[in-house]
Amino acid sequence: MEIGGALSDADTTSEPHPACRGPMMVAPRLMRGSCYITGMSERVVERDGAALAVEETGEPHRPPVVLLHGLTATRRYVVMGSKSLERSGHRVISYDARGHGRSRPAPAPRAYRYEDLGLDLIAVLDQLEIDRAVLAGASMGAHTLLWLALRAPERVAGMVVITPAYEPDANDDPERLARWDALAEGLRSGGVEGFVAAYGTPAVPEAMRDAVLRVIRQRLALHEHPEAVADALSNVPRSRPFGELSELAAIRAPAVVVASNDDADPGHPEVVGQEYARAIPGARLITDEPGRSPIAWQGSQLSKVIAEVAGASGLRGSGG
Repeated sequence: MEIGGALSDADTTSEPHPACRGPMMVAPRLMRGSCYITGMSERVVERDGAALAVEETGEPHRPPVVLLHGLTATRRYVVMGSKSLERSGHRVISYDARGHGRSRPAPAPRAYRYEDLGLDLIAVLDQLEIDRAVLAGASMGAHTLLWLALRAPERVAGMVVITPAYEPDANDDPERLARWDALAEGLRSGGVEGFVAAYGTPAVPEAMRDAVLRVIRQRLALHEHPEAVADALSNVPRSRPFGELSELAAIRAPAVVVASNDDADPGHPEVVGQEYARAIPGARLITDEPGRSPIAWQGSQLSKVIAEVAGASGLRGSGG
């Protein structure tokens, strides 16, 4: 099942320098080892009762790239701490989705639909005065950017759809939804260990199981409002970013779909990624090489893919 996309623990245990914390702190370029290679700022974007923790790195007048994480993850878990995008001359914006990480909960337990998430994304773009951006999202983040691409295509210069898992025909399956509800209840009643108990034995090769559980625990420990994540676990899977895959034929922006192999990431079936790539006109499909770690888990490799899409988009700086 689709728990948040990539399960890498790379660069996820380091904390920012104290000068990088706070609602709107700016780190100078010289603080290379403590913050980011070209400086970092944090701010809060408010919409509809939710307050989103937003992080911006890189030069402010460079082509903007927005990173969107998956369900139960945080903004750390898209390019896994890689700074390749900043080094290659991009303005990088990432944020914790409503109820996740350092963002405040939604105003109501059910307010975790893709419409809510998509309107949050628009609010972030508007607040940062970005007209058009390259969007890269994993799992829930991938579905969110597709929601936007179908409803406000003028805001999307290019997209990287990482490990999509939404299957229109299976979305309302009672067994599938019961599984999500069990995870939500486990987290709500038992915290991180309650979630892990409900999750059970990971459906990956035995040699990977301990690592998967370790990363799940690390990710869940980053949330300031675990009860809100539980609400998201119950409601995001019931939402639909679009009706049918055929709707993706309307997309005109340059697109890449990254699909992981089923042994490493069975919750994001490779065949689903293949179907998305066929449905989006001109989309390039990237799959894993046999015996190699999924590209979706390799921040530097994934950043190269995102940079290629940004280059193909023709996007310029200052928000496009």
